[in-house]
Amino acid sequence: METPCRFSLLGAEVDRVTPACVMEFVGRKVAAKERAIVANHNLHSLYLFQKRADMRAFYEKADLIEIDSTPMIAWAKLMGHPVSRDHRCTYLDFREDFWALAQTHNWRVYHVGGEAAHNDASKAAILGRFPKVHLDLHTGFFDMKGADNDALLADLKAKRPDVLLVGMGMPRQETWILANLERLPDCVILPVGAAFDYEAGVMYTPPRWTGQLGIEWLVRFFHEPQRLFERYFIEPWWLIPQALRDVWRRRSIA
Repeated sequence: METPCRFSLLGAEVDRVTPACVMEFVGRKVAAKERAIVANHNLHSLYLFQKRADMRAFYEKADLIEIDSTPMIAWAKLMGHPVSRDHRCTYLDFREDFWALAQTHNWRVYHVGGEAAHNDASKAAILGRFPKVHLDLHTGFFDMKGADNDALLADLKAKRPDVLLVGMGMPRQETWILANLERLPDCVILPVGAAFDYEAGVMYTPPRWTGQLGIEWLVRFFHEPQRLFERYFIEPWWLIPQALRDVWRRRSIA
């Protein structure tokens, strides 16, 4: 199994890991009953990382930081880092392995996210493939600073999950984890964005081969141009200073 290796890329820190490495890390932390955050970076999160202090604080707490971006992998290779497309990690790539492990090892999994109306469909889709999985769900639409949040934290304390999946989109999911970290149970915490919307079938899921070819972002854009235009065509320009620093660092080393 490849050992995770952390390095700087586009102004942030990331780990060189494969989906198999991530699953091994999750399994090890669950077995040890240790709290850990498995975060991820893509171009959108890098933009938010530059703009928001709370996002920077969140990533400082992360124990493992996946690269969830084919363009980031391509840039890392160009900068001389020993990475390949095998090092791209996203929920849709490791979900079958994750749920197989959860079923085999009787992990208690709790997902916070999605609309209440879609959660039953999400759970049914997962249990249809892995019928013995222990899965609790809570909508992601709640007051993060009020009684709703206190009730959620109380339920988490009572359920004592081994793995907590937080799918509320960036930056809401990261800021919620950061704000409540000390009140969360000792478990592995993964922000997973719209993962359960894909499970429920309410969001288009690009074929996995599009990710291998580096065109998944384009396929997503054609399906949701209004939502994704700024993310794909405006935000990356804010990363030019960080890209230039990467180039300068590589030239200095060479």
